[in-house]
Amino acid sequence: MILYPGTMLQDRYEILEKIGSGGMSEVYKAKCHKLNRLVAIKVLKSEFTSDATFVSKFKMEAQAAAGLSHPNIVNIYDVVDEGDIHFIVMELVEGITLKSYITKKGHLDVKEAIGIAIQVASGIEAAHEQHIIHRDIKPQNMLISMDGKVKVADFGIARAVSSQTMNAATVVGSVHYISPEQARGGYSDERSDLYSLGITMFEMVTGHVPFEGDNTVTVALAHLEESMPDPRMLNPDVSPSLARIILKCTEKRPERRYPNAAAVISDLRRALLNDDDPTIGAVKEEDHSSDTIVISPKELNLIKTRSGERIRESKPVKEIRESRERRDLEKRYNQTDNAKKEPKKNKVDDEATGLEKILTGLGVAAAIVIVAVVIVFVLKLGGLFRSSTPEDPTKTISEEAMTEEAKTTAASETVISQKEVYMPKLVGHSEEEAEKILQGLDLTMQVEQENSDKVEKGIVISQKEEPDTVIPRFSKVTVVISAGSDKVDLSELGLSGMTLETAVRLLEGKNLKADVREEASEEVASGTIIRYEPEEKVALGSTVTLYVSTGPEEEFVPVPNLYGKTDAEAAALLSAAGLVTGEVSKEYDSTISAGHVISQGVEAGTQVAPGDTVDYTLSLGPEAPKKQFIASLDASYPLQVSYGPGAASSEIQILIRLKQTVNGKVTYTKLAEPKSYSADTTLNIKLDRIRGADGVQTGEVEIVDLTNNVVLTSYNVTFTEVDG
Repeated sequence: MILYPGTMLQDRYEILEKIGSGGMSEVYKAKCHKLNRLVAIKVLKSEFTSDATFVSKFKMEAQAAAGLSHPNIVNIYDVVDEGDIHFIVMELVEGITLKSYITKKGHLDVKEAIGIAIQVASGIEAAHEQHIIHRDIKPQNMLISMDGKVKVADFGIARAVSSQTMNAATVVGSVHYISPEQARGGYSDERSDLYSLGITMFEMVTGHVPFEGDNTVTVALAHLEESMPDPRMLNPDVSPSLARIILKCTEKRPERRYPNAAAVISDLRRALLNDDDPTIGAVKEEDHSSDTIVISPKELNLIKTRSGERIRESKPVKEIRESRERRDLEKRYNQTDNAKKEPKKNKVDDEATGLEKILTGLGVAAAIVIVAVVIVFVLKLGGLFRSSTPEDPTKTISEEAMTEEAKTTAASETVISQKEVYMPKLVGHSEEEAEKILQGLDLTMQVEQENSDKVEKGIVISQKEEPDTVIPRFSKVTVVISAGSDKVDLSELGLSGMTLETAVRLLEGKNLKADVREEASEEVASGTIIRYEPEEKVALGSTVTLYVSTGPEEEFVPVPNLYGKTDAEAAALLSAAGLVTGEVSKEYDSTISAGHVISQGVEAGTQVAPGDTVDYTLSLGPEAPKKQFIASLDASYPLQVSYGPGAASSEIQILIRLKQTVNGKVTYTKLAEPKSYSADTTLNIKLDRIRGADGVQTGEVEIVDLTNNVVLTSYNVTFTEVDG
């Protein structure tokens, strides 16, 4: 549904203009009249609104993402249904997408790319800590604001799309950044986002995505099969450290990538300081040598009795897997892709891939031959095992010639019969891999967790059922999965060089406390972490001491004593001390002669920074005595003059006041509080010190009947100027 300018949603949001469009939504700039702010509104396209399951998923994921609050994530304010309109109210970021920025510049320099990548990874890290995976990390979903802040948009929304609408139409915009496990349709986790981040970093420094093709299938297969190119092949200016970070992020196998976004951020920060550190982005090489398998007499008998029932596949395992993956990808992506021809590939790549398949096939075939020879040899010596000799010899089978693919296939051959299977070796596998292996053998995995400082989180530490033992099919097996270390390696967090705010937030996210101490530094900018203690692994809940820079240490100077100095002398003393004269005020003082300092704003001897201001006060000398205008009145007034002799029973309220004309305006001053009198009373008026207005020498004292609001009589008075 298209919304036009002026459309009101929820009687609150006014559509101003359309600012974007995506595969599943239209984006509008709008004004929230309730909070008087501009927002962005993402409206679900009509073709998705009829799918109730999708809409529910869309809302659930958006509401989960709304709980995220981070400077590098576009905030979601609200998720709203209004009839057939489903929309999300988001923070409006005025700026440009990272994709447009790359297109505009061609490619970014290393430091700028690292700065942007750190911000993006920080947003990803915050989401991952809340168990929210983006699944569609790409430059189009990264917004650069006018002040240079980078924000990641659409957290959690991609999951709703991928789980309900995974086809060529929805993947075409993201297939260049998709991880191999996502392209395969398999399990994806936080490391899938890191793969897409690696592709984004590649594009930032080269101006191109690493894999391109005529259609989505070609690109998706490239993510699965082709080696990731070194970005330095396209841009020699890319530092070796950054190149290794990109290549580690984009490893085909998730376990060879960074374990989390924090590790990526740590290496990116190190890459800013050292452009060729071989430890940055280093991928831990795995030991692919295989253990020798010892076959017991019982197992040899089983081999002998079951040998006629087992048939090995002769087709190379990798070729079968690639063929299956290619068919799956074509089925997933080609529903709306009209390109019917096979994806074009470089001839050299074809030959290399073909050679790889041949070598892999030969390796598998060799392994099959070796195993077959051993089995035949064992069968030929079957009589030895039927003899009465108590100590039967054992044989060993070397797996060194088998490829990883052949081992995976061999797992399916550990089925002994309809009721029994061999227990596979699971130690060293990830939890997901172990579960898949067991599912292939009709076994159920029961998980126990255990902390380990040596084994990475999510990897099998041990298994209750020993490898190669015979167990019933459909039974439960127990594996112990590493919960990771219960300690935090502070050296991997990259605290030194972080801002204080970032470091404290990082420690709190790791369930650690921060003890902040300030320290001057000539080399480290103010507000930045100089060092931390301890520099080792610490238990969860521990306190880490952060030493934050206050900048270069200042040389302080003492404030001079200005008391009794003249204005000129005080200013000269301050200047000589490297200080600045501040506000100079003046007051009357009877002890210090006029023009001399009677007080100063900062006490003498106080240590202050050079350039600080010091206020002081000068004396005006003794204050001149104040003049007052005073008059007096001594009179009597019988009230019966006004009320007559018969008014004795009446009571009236009498007010005595002074009437003067001050600056042409009549003013009244109350000389006594109103009082009640009998109407036959004689008032004795004796006022010794009547204070008049300054400069006014005459006035009238009025006797006022407040009861009837009339002036009964008045007396003229003259004021004399006297010292106050």
